Amino acid sequence: MVYGCKQEQTTDKAGTQTTNDSATVLAARASDKMLPAKERILLAKRALKAASVQKNTIESRNALNKIALQFYYLKEDREVRRTLELVIEKSASARDSLNIAKAYNTQGNQYINSQLNDSAYFFFLKSEKLLSKLRDSIALGKNYIDKAFVQLYESDYSGCELSCIQALGYYKNSTEWQSQYDAFTLIGISSNELKNYDNALIYHNKALDFVNKYPVISNSKIHYRSSTYNNMGYVYQNLNKNKEAIQNFKNGLAEKELITDNPYVYAALLDNLAYSKFKLKDYSELPDLFYESLKIRKANQLFSGVVASNLHLSQFYSATNDTLKARQTAAEALAVGKTTQITGDVLDALKQLSIVDHTNASKYSKEYITITDSVQSEERKAKDKFARIAYETDEILVEKDKLAEQNRSLLYYFVGTLLIGLLLFVIRSQRAKNRELLLIQAQQKANEEIYSLMISQQETIEESRVKEKKRIAQELHDGVLGRLFGARLNLDSLNKFSDEDSVSSRFNYLSELKNIEQDIREISHDLNREKYVLINNFIAIVNNLLEEQKSSFSPSLTSFIDESIKWDVVSNTLKINLYRILQESLQNINKYANAKNIKITIRKDNESVILDIIDDGAGFDVDTRKKGIGLQNMLSRVAECKGVLDVKSEKGKGTAITVKIPIEKV
Repeated sequence: MVYGCKQEQTTDKAGTQTTNDSATVLAARASDKMLPAKERILLAKRALKAASVQKNTIESRNALNKIALQFYYLKEDREVRRTLELVIEKSASARDSLNIAKAYNTQGNQYINSQLNDSAYFFFLKSEKLLSKLRDSIALGKNYIDKAFVQLYESDYSGCELSCIQALGYYKNSTEWQSQYDAFTLIGISSNELKNYDNALIYHNKALDFVNKYPVISNSKIHYRSSTYNNMGYVYQNLNKNKEAIQNFKNGLAEKELITDNPYVYAALLDNLAYSKFKLKDYSELPDLFYESLKIRKANQLFSGVVASNLHLSQFYSATNDTLKARQTAAEALAVGKTTQITGDVLDALKQLSIVDHTNASKYSKEYITITDSVQSEERKAKDKFARIAYETDEILVEKDKLAEQNRSLLYYFVGTLLIGLLLFVIRSQRAKNRELLLIQAQQKANEEIYSLMISQQETIEESRVKEKKRIAQELHDGVLGRLFGARLNLDSLNKFSDEDSVSSRFNYLSELKNIEQDIREISHDLNREKYVLINNFIAIVNNLLEEQKSSFSPSLTSFIDESIKWDVVSNTLKINLYRILQESLQNINKYANAKNIKITIRKDNESVILDIIDDGAGFDVDTRKKGIGLQNMLSRVAECKGVLDVKSEKGKGTAITVKIPIEKV
């Protein structure tokens, strides 16, 4: 009865604009039913590939939904799922609720084909919720029609009627003739099942008016007119108005090329015509009409039709007292019904067998009662299941809204926490920078104090040098020069005499000159020593540090200072930092190293001063050891002088520190 309602609908809406992108063009070509199915599948796959790499635009999403529909019509279930996943993913990222709703609708239709009606109903409800918010009346009406099919298949006839009435409300003043025809037909079928025959005839007549009025329906190869005549004839059969039923069946069979285009409807009309004739006890053309219908149904694997034809034949043979054929055809109907697992067909076959097979009537009746009770229970469950699915869908939507609100709250919380954390990090970093700046300032102040001390020391040395110069000048003037002058005068006077006393006196004065020479040599040596001390004042400070190390601590210390280094041209900053690095290194060795030997070398390499400090102490792991403030200070001092600090150490193998600083001349 429902054949011809749930069919492919590919007619574009009036005014729909298509883009020239390849996905849209390929999708349109794939919908051409004049092409072979294999070619349409290939075109749809090419369209999917093109759409998947395009930018996420409304055109590409619309094309993907159309591609999914083509795969659905072509029964390519795997490709349908792939395409719908892509539609939902792209639509969700673009917040395109309409295309998500359309994807849910297609998913629901696919579940109908897989006979998973509860899943289909769930997806139609999800689509309905989205479409209701969007107020897309056409899409919402179609979704109600699709939901009505599920309700019809699950025997929820009242729910089916309600869904169709809701759909018709959305189709007012629309040109969706096909969908309105489907709604009228479904209401007619549901009313017939609810034994509301008058209402069934009213809606089947409305469906027939649509077929006669609109060519888009009447010219279809599905032959909707014949389907509607068949539905109306079936209602008249239930009313026991078989003459009217026969007339409707004949009207349906009058359609040209019906057997070729829609053998299902043709076979149903033949069988129903024969059955109405049988009920009127008009056995003309019987059982030939039954067998002709059965033959078509078997050829097209219309198994429910095969069951119906065999049951009608069984009733015919029972009425004509051919008990054997009556049992055979009823048994064949039961076998086919059990193969297809269609409960209604099985029940009808059991009922007929309990009538024609008297020997096993009790067995068939018990099985019939058992299945009937089960069917009634399942029908109640189905109705409850749909109500539960609707309720749970609403609950899911409410939970979704709650989760969305919670997610927003969490987002605000995390953003706030992040901002606070960032603020605290900035404050902490600023404080660290301030501390670093204070340390640098303190270090600069200490360097200035050291420099001042060295300047003061230099001034003291200079003052001492000046005093020493005065002393030497006085010595030369008062001592050496006077003695030289006296010796010279005396020698001049003795040159006039050659006696023995004069000769002796000259020897004495010559001896005096030797003494004066020795005095001058000593004064010269003193002057040279003073210059050396003045030039090597930094060396003296370093030597004092090394001497203090030797006298105060147990490790043996050896040192070498390159004499080629001209310390008088080396900047005070370099000397101060070099001295402090040496001092810090010795302190670390004394505190932690437990060394027995220390070797210190200060040497020159091209235009750089190199300080090597080597000990044979405990050592440490350079990679894992945290850099203490002492090592940080060394790095800071080396960096200040634009130098390089290299620390090599292993546990139990001592430590080697090398400092290389370029010489910046004063």
